[in-house]
Amino acid sequence: MDMSFTPEETAFRDEIRAFLKAELDPALARKVRLHHDLTKAEMEGWHAKLQSRGWLAGNWPKEFGGAGWTAIQRHIFEEESARAHAPRIVPFGIAMLGPVLQKFGSKEQQDHWLPRILNGDDWWCQGYSEPGAGSDLAGLRCEARRDGDHYVVNGQKTWTTLGQHANMIFCLVRTSTEGKKQEGISFLLIDMETPGVTVRPIVLLDGAAEVNEVWFDNVRVPAANLVGTENEGWTYAKYLLTHERTNIAGVGFATAALDNLKRVARAQIHRGKPLSEDPAFAADMASVEIELMAMSTTNLRMLSAAAQGQAPGIESSMLKIKGTQIRQRLDALTRRAYGGQAMALPQGGNEGPEDADEALAATATWLNNRKLSIYGGSNEIQRSIIAGAMAKG
Repeated sequence: MDMSFTPEETAFRDEIRAFLKAELDPALARKVRLHHDLTKAEMEGWHAKLQSRGWLAGNWPKEFGGAGWTAIQRHIFEEESARAHAPRIVPFGIAMLGPVLQKFGSKEQQDHWLPRILNGDDWWCQGYSEPGAGSDLAGLRCEARRDGDHYVVNGQKTWTTLGQHANMIFCLVRTSTEGKKQEGISFLLIDMETPGVTVRPIVLLDGAAEVNEVWFDNVRVPAANLVGTENEGWTYAKYLLTHERTNIAGVGFATAALDNLKRVARAQIHRGKPLSEDPAFAADMASVEIELMAMSTTNLRMLSAAAQGQAPGIESSMLKIKGTQIRQRLDALTRRAYGGQAMALPQGGNEGPEDADEALAATATWLNNRKLSIYGGSNEIQRSIIAGAMAKG
């Protein structure tokens, strides 16, 4: 695979950079850089700006309203956006549900839901994990019982990221208890404004409440909101998870974090010299940079294969493991570079002097990103998936 950019790809990168310079509010970029919470309006506003250029769904084919970008273009966009500290594209509708509907949804579902994802009419969240079914997702118990032209849903979902903003949730629900656990799961689209849906926040280590519990108490969902075939949801879930795990790898975020780490290391003085010149610290930075370069190449290979219609395999699990490990190492090194400045979290708000705020942001990021190796299927589960696939030859 040729890793050098063509003249057309270089021009595309320049176009992305020009757009980010012109359209990204510096105050918004500062909030992203310092790990401050974004409002729903700020996230939706950035989505709208991207959609005005046709860039919101770079991973979607043009026939569904996407940009139809190549793997290289998507890589360039993600890297440049992260380096500019643009808000991330909230993945649940664009990167997760959209591809599932395009592959398994009915024509009616595609015509109805896909445009609403693009124009912002719907904000989606993901209903997969449960208190007793996180890494062992097939053990889920949230039940959907068929009642005429509706399903009646009862149960609980947890770790529902940004569910407090969502009006829709795509859920894995149990529609049968016969056979293997995986054989009785269905994929259901649920309006969160339906009577019986309750959302409760979960406060994380960094003090934020970006994840939630979602409860369903006799929630009636139209049977037309079933994606694909009843009891075949496990197939759709695995397809979605391969896209989620690639997204979690976060090559663009890791690249931006490495750039920031180098900047901080040059500015911090250690024994009379910049920390970047300390042999031990410089060796740690070089080690993680080499791993990031290797992961970036693997990510491009996988995106290229997906663009050619090949289903992601164990590569998505490999990317998830390495990507999360690299991002956590970068977070830890940045916090270490700040030393005592990064020992506490801000109290009573997250605004303050620039230097102090950046050091505290390093701690907030380090704390928040402990989740990376757990969600989307824990890294331990990913290792089991890889081992199982290798054992089968």
